[in-house]
Amino acid sequence: MAGNLFFLRGWTITLIAALFALFAKDANSRYIFVVYFPVIIFWILDGFFLSQERLFRDLYNDVRKRDEKKIDFSMDTSKYKKYYKNSWIATMFSSTLLFFYLPVVLILVVTTYILNLKP
Repeated sequence: MAGNLFFLRGWTITLIAALFALFAKDANSRYIFVVYFPVIIFWILDGFFLSQERLFRDLYNDVRKRDEKKIDFSMDTSKYKKYYKNSWIATMFSSTLLFFYLPVVLILVVTTYILNLKP
């Protein structure tokens, strides 16, 4: 799970840099808002993978406390979805993801503003 999070963040930066280079080269700032779409999509995917990781962590914590004879080897995480911290929205706005995506969005906004000021 952690590998997926790492690769998503790498792809986010790579795609944003490539799209900005493409739009800055052609000086066509009308399409600059296309860059926001992958950031939002990757943020949602990152939130999904982090929520799945939290669900499995809760399952692990539950199983490790059980008596060895009561372990059923089920990988069903549905009973842990009731906790708000494991929800998709909560993980999207967790400090882990906000620390990465908020600066990215702020840089996008500033860069978009600068490119739109260019004559």
